[in-house]
Amino acid sequence: MSISTTVQRSKELKELVFDIIKHADAALSSARIGKLSVAGRKDLETPNFFSLSSRGAVPHLTPDVISAHTQFGGVYMALEDFIERAGNATPPIMNCPGPFPLHTFAALPPSLITLLAPRRTPAVTAAVGNSNNAISIFTSNGFQTLSNKAYINYAEKLHPDIAVALADIPHGSVPGTKRVTKMADRTQGWLTELLSGRKEGKPAIFAPILSIDFLDQSEYINELADEFADDIDGLAFYDSNLLPDIPETTALSRLPKLSLDEPSSPRHILRQISLGMDLFTIPFVGFATDAGIALDFQFPRPSQEEGIVSKGTGSAPLPLGIDMWSTSHSTSLTPLSIGCPCYACRSHHRAFIQHLLSAKEMLGWALIQIHNYTTMSTFFHSIRESIRNKTFESDCEEFARAYESELPEKSGQGPRVRGYNFKSEGPVEQKKNKAPWLPLGGDDQVAQSVVPSDELAGKLEEMGVTEQADQ
Repeated sequence: MSISTTVQRSKELKELVFDIIKHADAALSSARIGKLSVAGRKDLETPNFFSLSSRGAVPHLTPDVISAHTQFGGVYMALEDFIERAGNATPPIMNCPGPFPLHTFAALPPSLITLLAPRRTPAVTAAVGNSNNAISIFTSNGFQTLSNKAYINYAEKLHPDIAVALADIPHGSVPGTKRVTKMADRTQGWLTELLSGRKEGKPAIFAPILSIDFLDQSEYINELADEFADDIDGLAFYDSNLLPDIPETTALSRLPKLSLDEPSSPRHILRQISLGMDLFTIPFVGFATDAGIALDFQFPRPSQEEGIVSKGTGSAPLPLGIDMWSTSHSTSLTPLSIGCPCYACRSHHRAFIQHLLSAKEMLGWALIQIHNYTTMSTFFHSIRESIRNKTFESDCEEFARAYESELPEKSGQGPRVRGYNFKSEGPVEQKKNKAPWLPLGGDDQVAQSVVPSDELAGKLEEMGVTEQADQ
């Protein structure tokens, strides 16, 4: 039997197959084009991105809108979103029927790849650190612990297409010297248990690369290359700066690489792609939508075709987005972005969307979300074409000259904040959602203050509201 036949058969037995189509420099960590194939899902060309979800749903978008108006190939789901019953009660998602509970629970199109990880990205800093057998997670019922054994059981029941193994990551804090020495050992032990517990190669498993110095986890990474390379299906990086430290001569180089490094702008994405990153989770897409910012950039430069006015050719770089809260858009009949093929730009204009935001209509954020995901999909498509044409490096330089380095600042009030995404700061905490009412005779400052329920009841009683209600 030939070697090529053996490799092909081994691929057929795997839940996930990744093929590198083009590599800028196979001897170095550099930009590359690949194809990610998951059984039963639509193939995904890389570099590409997964949408982030909130409790299983893509914020602002319904499943039918996802199918009709978006092009992303997968959805990132955090297990801590679904563990919503305190104590030993069974979370509702564990009772979801069907072979793919995550798809069923969230009503996702079957073509999308599901990626399950223990924590959200960005993750809320836990009050208590991880232990040898479990990590601390933040659920809608507060902080809880998630053991590796429980995570394995969840992954087996929920049947995600890809599962990221537990990692000893101290989100939001800098680990001390003693802690660093434990992190790699704990992560390696949890990965070993997850690999030994899965059945028939399902789900595909991505091994974590920790956000600590390479030397502090070199033994763990060498073990991945020597012992686990044929068993794991990808690498999940919590620090993209470690990409050049992974030797391209090892078996790890052929695996897809997922960024959990939370890039904050398109420039950060381009840098990571230049180092060989394949897949991304991009929190700033959701942040921009919530802030009412419509992303407005093209790679490598603003288009000058089809009569579109040249932008960014002057001395001042262009902004990466448009603040739709600005009243300057209240009479504008232009689309969010000229030349954008998304539904929002083809069917509506800026004045309408600015009105929706001002009226706090959910449709406003839904239209911006459709536009922002289309902008990102077009961005990644252009990147892949640039790598094919061997112009990626020069195109990145041109993009840096044309656009600002960071997204615009938020100016308006976004949709209501979901409280389970934020850790409480105590009694002095500022309200995250603007009060929808004003007390009679009060001012805006009074309206922003927190009025305890018993005090409010007393005031209503003094005003005779309770008596009138009883009558």
